[in-house]
Amino acid sequence: RKPQIIRQVIEDNDYPADIVRALEVFREEITSRPMQPLHEFAPDVAFWNAEWKTYQGKTWLQVPWYFAETYFYRRLLEAVTYFQPGPWQGRDPFQKQKQRQMEADVQRLATGWDQLSTLEPEMLFEALLHSCLWGNRTDLSNFTVKVLARGGLVTRDERHLILIDHTAQVHALLARGVQRVDFVNDNVGIDLLFDLALADFLLRQGWARLVKLHLKDRPFFVSDAMPEDVRATISLLQTASIAAMQALGARLAEHIAAGRLALTDDPFWTRCLMFRQMPPHLREELGRSDLVILKGDVNYRRLLDDCHWPPTTRMEDVTSYFPAPFLTLRTLKGEIIVGLEPGQAEALSAADPTWLINGKRGVIQLVIR
Repeated sequence: RKPQIIRQVIEDNDYPADIVRALEVFREEITSRPMQPLHEFAPDVAFWNAEWKTYQGKTWLQVPWYFAETYFYRRLLEAVTYFQPGPWQGRDPFQKQKQRQMEADVQRLATGWDQLSTLEPEMLFEALLHSCLWGNRTDLSNFTVKVLARGGLVTRDERHLILIDHTAQVHALLARGVQRVDFVNDNVGIDLLFDLALADFLLRQGWARLVKLHLKDRPFFVSDAMPEDVRATISLLQTASIAAMQALGARLAEHIAAGRLALTDDPFWTRCLMFRQMPPHLREELGRSDLVILKGDVNYRRLLDDCHWPPTTRMEDVTSYFPAPFLTLRTLKGEIIVGLEPGQAEALSAADPTWLINGKRGVIQLVIR
């Protein structure tokens, strides 16, 4: 996947010859050479090089998966001079891919939004929650997972694919009204669109007084959402062809202006650390939330220290360190899972050997202590 991501970055950007060469050298390193340290001057270089030193001399295939993934994106940003003064400073190398995804998915959502938006509140909540799950199938960094459904517009047809389904418990928690809900967001496109739609629903119904979106502070995993991607998505909604989607965009803009919807980022979300290693300021911040909604496979991995626990392990037992009640909305794209019933994993493996990685199934997994 990584050499292909680099090729696409070169194709999508009009980089000068020196940046193109740096990217090509990086691509060659990934395929055949040991990982190299960062060489630029930037505030986070000491952190990353200290982590790199643990694996000095090893190739990209000889180090833990999550470190390789995160360090790849940090090295790519060095190659394109993202942090250095000049014309490419702060320029997202994945912007064209993101923009194509956002525009296509706003159009895609328009085909079913009128029907979805006219549901009664109880039905609408379930549809939006499940759409937040299935919308997570879209991931521009993962070429091996195909989008197997229309990202939530046919949620009832896929209820049987939710291996852990705490929809009723989540409804009971939120419908009584809470002060604050936090999203740790994942991808742009249909994934983010349904996050925003659910946030709007919670605020409009009075189920939450404040919703905070925790976004990436830099380009990451190709399609991960940054604050500017949220603002671009809201702009696309406001100019959509469907009046109800225009209204959604207008409400989201009003929520932000009124302080009911907050866009935040933090360097922790793009680092190689596990959630157990969350810095004190972020632990304190999330500890103020009534529910933290964790989107996607990477957040799930970070919850579980990216370790292969027995599939019947209780999520509560592994994550007692987490500072708030949380909900994981995750389509299965990695080999790690907990919270299953005895025999469930074995039956799934017999029926579908790739069930853990093909993106077909998902979990709506709530943990409240």
